[in-house]
Amino acid sequence: MSEEWGPDILGPGFSQRTLPLGRDDGGEIVATLVRSVPHPAARLFGAFRDVDVLYVHGWSDYFFQTELARFWTDLGARFYALDLRRYGRSFRPGQRPGDVSSLDDYDAELTAALAVIETETATARPLVLLGHSTGGLVLTLWAARHPGRATALVLNSPWLELQLGPIGRQALTPLINARARVDPLGPHPVVDLGFYTRAQRELGSLPDAPDGWRPERGFPTHPRWLAAVVAGHRRVADGLDVGCPVLVLLSTRSTPPLRWLPEMTATDSVLVVDDIARAATRIGELVTIARIPEAIHDVFLSAPTPRAAAFLTLERWMRAIR
Repeated sequence: MSEEWGPDILGPGFSQRTLPLGRDDGGEIVATLVRSVPHPAARLFGAFRDVDVLYVHGWSDYFFQTELARFWTDLGARFYALDLRRYGRSFRPGQRPGDVSSLDDYDAELTAALAVIETETATARPLVLLGHSTGGLVLTLWAARHPGRATALVLNSPWLELQLGPIGRQALTPLINARARVDPLGPHPVVDLGFYTRAQRELGSLPDAPDGWRPERGFPTHPRWLAAVVAGHRRVADGLDVGCPVLVLLSTRSTPPLRWLPEMTATDSVLVVDDIARAATRIGELVTIARIPEAIHDVFLSAPTPRAAAFLTLERWMRAIR
């Protein structure tokens, strides 16, 4: 494990640390931990001064949400974010972006990240896991396998169900698994037409990314990866217990991404939010589902009004469970 924090592309207030994870047939595997710490006054007097937060991004993504980090650090929390293997800061030349054969593989970087976080203080601190989209699915599964590790789980439009719904997923799973066995790295048709990226750009909430880190139409996908995702969806559908209170933040509406519509700047154009809300009821004993009017897929990148509502909801919920 790297012993040094170095400068991050997000500039002052952020640092990064490489987490070596070994090698596979695709070469070196690393994850990257990004850190932002509170100012001294917030560290002493902030409402969440004893809290650590670990954020995990979604598919075809990386961590760049500086406003989200500042929300936590202004309240005294230490904020960390992971760029998972083969994403963003952790991508290495020649690798297949985002490629993984099981979502459980991410245990390695989560374990490494938590080891670093725990060495930065002499006492145990409450841990808040914060996941967006695919990252929300990854953290949900991880928390269920590691009960008691997290104090709270916050899910920002988590990908807990396939866009075709449970019946569609059940019908397609045998075909997905069969192709994953015979052609694990075969091509999939491109289904991301770039509308979600366009919505973020029209809202002004998406900064320019280094080349290849966040393509307009997402990474290419493969049968092995999709089989790993639907296996996670099945585990959610079967019922889990993450062992801590959960907050799920979702838009009130979805828009099918079949053609560009202006309403995509005020709806989720990636997931079917009603299906996600139903799936979320199966992941724990205490699950709060907050629907944010006019939010997009990443609620914290929405227009100012829904974004402010999402942050206010998060702060109120956190204070309520303390």
